[in-house]
Amino acid sequence: MPMSLKTSETTEGSFNAPAAQATVRGEAARGEAVQPEEATFSGVPHVLVRSEESGVQLNLADIWAYRELLYFLAWRDIKVRYKQTLIGVAWVIVQPLMMMLIFTLVFNRFARLDTGELPYPLFAYSGLLVWTFFSVAVSSGTNSLISNTSLVTKVYFPRAFIPTAAVAAGLVDLGVGALLLAALTVYYGVHVTWAVVLLPVFVLLAAMLALGTGMLAAALTVKYRDLRHALPFLLQLWMFTSPVVYPAGVVPERWRWVLTLNPMTGILEGFRAALTGLDLDWRSAAVSAAVAAALLAVAFYVFRKLEDTFADVI
Repeated sequence: MPMSLKTSETTEGSFNAPAAQATVRGEAARGEAVQPEEATFSGVPHVLVRSEESGVQLNLADIWAYRELLYFLAWRDIKVRYKQTLIGVAWVIVQPLMMMLIFTLVFNRFARLDTGELPYPLFAYSGLLVWTFFSVAVSSGTNSLISNTSLVTKVYFPRAFIPTAAVAAGLVDLGVGALLLAALTVYYGVHVTWAVVLLPVFVLLAAMLALGTGMLAAALTVKYRDLRHALPFLLQLWMFTSPVVYPAGVVPERWRWVLTLNPMTGILEGFRAALTGLDLDWRSAAVSAAVAAALLAVAFYVFRKLEDTFADVI
């Protein structure tokens, strides 16, 4: 997969060395536009480097041209994540499984939370599975640009692929963890209905929310490194204000509207409803979809707006 400037063309002309030197400096690595009046050519072959137009835009041709790179970036993230580990990708299952056992002991044995028809271990694991995917994808996406400094500064390709690859790698982890979820569903005798076809919808919403959050945080982290240190605390706070290990029904009625505004609420509750065939809160799901789509659009705009400065600031 060649990683180079977007377009080039060979014409006839003479080469003006000082102007050409100005052409090939950091502008090439960042994909910045080169003004044609900077160099004059007549008589010898030369290459004009052209980049994308100014402004924030979605270049679908670029995304399609570099689509294989997205696959390789995601695959690289997966291999690096589990390199030199004893149990490898099994950590995808071990982490939410251990947390499920702890929360089952605390909330099911001592607090006696009412999770309705859904056994608490299955309730907790389904929420932890989705949340683990979301939090890992956001964390990886936030640090992705800084972790790939050499790629950002030396070659051109759509920079948005870097945080996107982090989310794509997380989807693979989610798929592995879903195997245990399926086993728990069979073990507890949960009756699966037609609603199970909605599971990919809520996974997609979680991925959109993770990509929007991670892409926005990645763009800001390039300049404001404090965000890297604040992120773990913010994610932990977000987890405990989301119905990951407790049902939304335990929240007092007067504060329920606050929980509804949390986009993870509709995703988590919708994922469980699709898995078990329980009633789906369409209003909460709609709020989650709207917030995820809006955040992704804002994140993409900010990312594209700041993209030309990454190579200078990182």
